[in-house]
Amino acid sequence: MADRKGGRKDTVDTHPAAGQAAFRLSPVILWLGLVSMATDISSESVAAVLPLYITGFLGLSTIAFGIIDGVNQGASAIVRIGAGWVSDRTGHPKRVAAAGYGLSMVARIGFLFAGGFWTLAAVVTGDRIGKGIRTAPRDAMISAEAQPEYLARSFGVHRMLDNIGAAAGPLIAFVLLLLIPNGFSSVFMVSLAFAVVGVAVLLLAVPGRTAAPPPRNGTPQGARAAEARPLRRLATWSAFRDRGLVRLFIAAGLLGLLTVGDGFIYLLLQNREAFAVQWFPLLYVGTNIAFLAFAVPLGRLADRWGRVPVFLAGHAALLACYVLAALPAAGTPATVGCLLLLGLFYAATDGVLAALVTQLAGPGSLGTALGTAQTVVALSRMASAAAFGVLWYAAGPAAAATCVALLLVPALVCAAVLLRTRPGKAS
Repeated sequence: MADRKGGRKDTVDTHPAAGQAAFRLSPVILWLGLVSMATDISSESVAAVLPLYITGFLGLSTIAFGIIDGVNQGASAIVRIGAGWVSDRTGHPKRVAAAGYGLSMVARIGFLFAGGFWTLAAVVTGDRIGKGIRTAPRDAMISAEAQPEYLARSFGVHRMLDNIGAAAGPLIAFVLLLLIPNGFSSVFMVSLAFAVVGVAVLLLAVPGRTAAPPPRNGTPQGARAAEARPLRRLATWSAFRDRGLVRLFIAAGLLGLLTVGDGFIYLLLQNREAFAVQWFPLLYVGTNIAFLAFAVPLGRLADRWGRVPVFLAGHAALLACYVLAALPAAGTPATVGCLLLLGLFYAATDGVLAALVTQLAGPGSLGTALGTAQTVVALSRMASAAAFGVLWYAAGPAAAATCVALLLVPALVCAAVLLRTRPGKAS
């Protein structure tokens, strides 16, 4: 149902009508998925060894890891909105995304030389800033190519390809550490090689323009002003509020504050089960295989059943993961359960959140809205990682996980209230 102001639905959920067109995957989405696959092999091979590299090989504390993991989660936040805005303003999201992928590629070189807390934090910051620059323009390209009624499924396909790389990266790290004990530098070198491949595929295979172009010099002044107006409106909180975006941002940020980084969950499992160091990267493989398996089915479910229920159900899976991870002695079945639940959480939230933002954003400012949502999530997870590192140090791993699980329950209730459809609005 349209609102009284004429037009746009003010709701954070959607149910496609019967008789809609058949799903078709754009080649652009496929190529972007392959770019993300190579890039995730690069990034996740490093992420899979970073907790042990920091706490074991370098001998730093969990507080130091918490700070670096917080940087890993949140450093990209400082550029996400700006990158999205530039993408919208120029109509060249590929160029903005290429700058981000390129910066992350250059940062990979730094891992070969970083040997202490400050140098490692600087390299991670550069890598994450690159991620912040590329993510919103990339998602804007996906949104521009996707059929509106299949947004979540299109993002699910992209995330599926992305997570083939996310599963392969830790597997490569596992094989390297199995063949070369403490062979962290070999992992970093392979990571750099795949980053180069990802940038090459983006530059050579992805079309250069998938967004509406900016106003040309020949466009009448009044028309240019009319075209620019939606962009200026989106920069105000009132425009966010009119579209329901503020409620979505608050809910995502609240839940992000209770989202503990994967590295901490894996360290908790390793601490409980005491398995050998070289097996550690396989925890990332397990999670990403689960993500890979669930991404497309949950995207389809979100488009049919509703994106908000799937988004909230994903966080309920995260709650169950915390509970299993906090058990004192649960053995292999509980560890496998944690990995499945964590993969389910990502599959139900990552692409679905992007689809929700796309649904609510204005037509000329999608990159800005996506960048804002990603900034909120990144900053909240950065705070979560730093706080959890301190909590682990002060109270122990099991008590820290139990505390976060207990706090997530009321946070889920609050998010459900924030994201409910307003009375009188269509769902």
